[in-house]
Amino acid sequence: MASSLNPYVRSVGTALPPHYADQETLITAFRTHWAKEHFNLERLEELHRAVQVGGRHLAVPLEEYPGLTDLKARNDAWVRVSTDVGEQAVRQALHRAALSPTEVDHLFFVTVTGIATPSVDARLMNRLGLRPDVKRTPIFGLGCVAGAAGTARASDVLRAYPDQVAVLLSVELCSLTLQREDLSIANIIASGLFGDGAAALVLSGAERPAPGAPRILATRSVFYPDTERVMGWDVVNGGFKVVLSAKVPDVVRGHVRQDVSGFLAEHGLRTEDIRHWVAHTGGPKVLEAFESTLELPTGALARSWKSLRETGNLSSASVLFVLESLLASGEARPGDYGLLMAMGPGFCAELVLLRW
Repeated sequence: MASSLNPYVRSVGTALPPHYADQETLITAFRTHWAKEHFNLERLEELHRAVQVGGRHLAVPLEEYPGLTDLKARNDAWVRVSTDVGEQAVRQALHRAALSPTEVDHLFFVTVTGIATPSVDARLMNRLGLRPDVKRTPIFGLGCVAGAAGTARASDVLRAYPDQVAVLLSVELCSLTLQREDLSIANIIASGLFGDGAAALVLSGAERPAPGAPRILATRSVFYPDTERVMGWDVVNGGFKVVLSAKVPDVVRGHVRQDVSGFLAEHGLRTEDIRHWVAHTGGPKVLEAFESTLELPTGALARSWKSLRETGNLSSASVLFVLESLLASGEARPGDYGLLMAMGPGFCAELVLLRW
């Protein structure tokens, strides 16, 4: 398992839009809008409270959302806000890593909530003062799994270029995808669960050491056949319409134990050897499925639960927010193992093994 090429996780930076609303305020807004068409408003409120989110940051002020009636209006807002919060997250991450923008060699960008050409990573080149020869890799469509998948892909590159630095930026503005006329259970749950935010991860190759930082020992990708309708988007005239099956927790229970155990066994480890669990905040039922299926000790996912309550599910950025919390805590000790994991559209999973 030891390798001189294992990259370092140097830092994480995060950014949230300045507009915030607690869950009760959001429930009131949805009730006012959906009262015209939804015959069971008590059920709507019950679903929103069941996701255990205390409040969320929003891309634009709450009163502006009724004016975002089509894909163009929503996507224009997405481009503007994504560029702003993306810049903030990258600058914070580089500052924490004690690196300058000119030291970045690779920039990966992941999102599933908006589209842009030039992509957001390109729009940040001048803003951040990155070198013209930076290798950019924008990735769209991986959804909630992209924070973990992007970490894995960036680490793959740094194994080939151990003297270089890579930045992974995730921006998800889920509120801009909400279809207000969609009264499906999936859309109602999504409207109560998902929030907005950005996170940036700085990695360096083995020849750019970061004392005390965890290293990425190995990664694993898993695709589950014939699960394309478990999670994703249907593109409609109004934008992105959520596909969110009630089967997501069942898929977790049916696969995660075997996937995690098999991955760890290849490196001479068991689940009991993992001290730090960095899990995507997929919602209460998903986190409960992780806990029960993996037989995790009490409190193992405390950071994920806390992130869910404070900011909601930030799609691909969520797992990076949880990682930021772990790194800031200083709890990890030399020799500790950690597992970063997320699941998303495909349906698929990504696992990243860490060691301090």
